[in-house]
Amino acid sequence: MQTILGAGGDIGKLLATALRSYTNKVQLAGRNPEKVKGDEELLAGDLQDPALVNAAVSGSTVAYLTVGLPYQAAIWEKQWPLIMSNVIAACVQHHCKLVFFDNVYSYAQTEIPFMNEASRIDPPSRKGRVRAQLLRMLATAAETQGLQYLIARSADFYGPGARNGILNQLVLNNFKKGRSANWQSNAHKIHSFTYTPDAAKATALLGNTPEAYGQVWHLPTSAEQLTGKQLIELAAQQMQVKPRYFVLSPLLLALGGLFSRTINELREMQYQNSQDYFFDSSKFVKAFGFEPTGYSDGIRQTMMDGAVTA
Repeated sequence: MQTILGAGGDIGKLLATALRSYTNKVQLAGRNPEKVKGDEELLAGDLQDPALVNAAVSGSTVAYLTVGLPYQAAIWEKQWPLIMSNVIAACVQHHCKLVFFDNVYSYAQTEIPFMNEASRIDPPSRKGRVRAQLLRMLATAAETQGLQYLIARSADFYGPGARNGILNQLVLNNFKKGRSANWQSNAHKIHSFTYTPDAAKATALLGNTPEAYGQVWHLPTSAEQLTGKQLIELAAQQMQVKPRYFVLSPLLLALGGLFSRTINELREMQYQNSQDYFFDSSKFVKAFGFEPTGYSDGIRQTMMDGAVTA
């Protein structure tokens, strides 16, 4: 059995399908797990509860931690270390391998223009420091308790069903509603996006490749170096609308943050949008012969699959 911890998010549902290439028994654990293929085992509960996590991991050969917490630094600081502690303890006890689905928040600000698996960990943000703490917890558990784990790291993502995908939220959804697209800080900077179906397939592949453990892996992401403006124009062309867009400048975000908690939480991450943001996944591509989905095809599939709603 293989278990997804935090199965209700944008990646968890796709991962549940991708895992069927490797196992006929999948368990979904989280606050409100829902069946994807129809025959998954469900375990509802809070991953902050050690008993729940222990029960979910028991009998599993691989656990995938894909939970998504509310986008608030204070919540991350309180809940993430507890969740990771519970997951590590359960995986060690039950000799279960762990795949941690991670983001790029732990990287140093100067690494953002070209990120690879060797990029320096030195986050400038509160949320990034939480991510770095989790990485230290995993490394310590591997060294002192024999935990077998790997990091499956994604850039900002987009794709079918990606409710939290930045490209979905700022561009595709707005065009579908007849509005102008939005972009953060600077639309003339390169910005990589990972296509969620690629991320799910690659995460399942990594979890079922013994040699992949003990390593950090950037999930397959198009090597195209498109700016925000070019991505907006590509989406507009496919949707047959004018490529109108509005830039959410740091000043506007600061003003908006006075009235919106979500906008306020975005402010500390603008160093990722005010400079080039390129995510190199050549290590994975070369190791597995996996060709990432290009942006043109990815946007088209996202639109065809109805992920964008009016």
